[in-house]
Order: sequence, then structure tokens, then C-alpha cells
Amino acid sequence: MTEGEIHDLARTLLAKSSDALDPEEQTVLLGIRNHSPISRDAADISDERATRGERLADQVAAVGGSWGFIIAFGLVLFAWVVLNTDVLGHVGLVFDPYPFIFLNLMLSMLAAVQAPIIMMSQNRQAAKDRLAASLDFEVNLRAELEILRLHEKLDRGVTDRLDRLEARLSQLMTAMDRGAVRASS
Repeated sequence: MTEGEIHDLARTLLAKSSDALDPEEQTVLLGIRNHSPISRDAADISDERATRGERLADQVAAVGGSWGFIIAFGLVLFAWVVLNTDVLGHVGLVFDPYPFIFLNLMLSMLAAVQAPIIMMSQNRQAAKDRLAASLDFEVNLRAELEILRLHEKLDRGVTDRLDRLEARLSQLMTAMDRGAVRASS
């Protein structure tokens, strides 16, 4: 197909000029022109486009949002409290006595660092979702356009067949009329 054929496809299938097509529509029409599949995996595309920082944010969010992290963090907090009250309290070497101000500082710093990283990961997930929706739209549009093209092809085939039957019927009627005229003479 040539560029003119894409213009014709845009007019016939989408009722638009090729200049007014969205990027997704252009991709679909190019796929139709090239007879190539249109479906792609959004996760693969997103991973290809991801920067090192975005991949790191995803990994931090995956670890920070897991049961393993929650359990391990709970055990560390419990050990910190026990260590600074009972164990080191008997020897007089408590480095963070109750009300655990140093522990509060560490937790605040962890939250201050972890929250923006998790938000970066959520933003990246939202971008993946938008990409997936765009790819889904392309696939759905391609399927719809291909179905329309099949309908047109079937309609043309039926119309051609009916035209041939009508011509044949007309020939038979003419032959019958000639035979009736000969029989009456």
C-alpha cells in the first residue's frame, strides 16, 4: 500500500483525512497497510522506556510493600525496644532510652525517603496503565476496522453473486420466452 492508500483507508474506514488521525489511528492504519500484527505488551514497552531511577523506585516499592519487609521491620523495632530497655538497661549502656527519640528520628527519615520513592513507582504504574489503555485502543480499533473490511468484502461477494444469478435468471427467462414463442407458432 502507498501513502495514498492510507489516505483512502482513513477516509473509508475512519471517515477522517489522514492529517486528522491520532497517533494510535495512524499506527493501526500502518499495521493494516503492512499486514502486520498490532498487539504489543505494555509491560515490555514500559520496561524498555524505564530509566535506571524508575526501575530502582519499582524495586524499592516492591520491597517496601511486601509482607517480608513489614515482618522484618516489626522485628527490628521490637529488637530495638527490647535492646534499649531490658538488655542494655541492665548494663547501663542504653544508647536510645525511652521515649526512643533516635528511633523516632530514624523512622521519620525512612518515611521521608520511602514516600517519594513509592509515589514515583505509583506514577510509573499510572504511566504503564495509560500505555496499556492506548495499546488496547489500538488493538480494538484494528479489530473493528478489520471486521468492517470483512463485512465490505462479504457484501461485495454477495452482491456479485446476486448480480450473476440475476443475469443467469434473465438469460433463462429469455430462453423460456423464445421457447414459448416457438411452441405457440
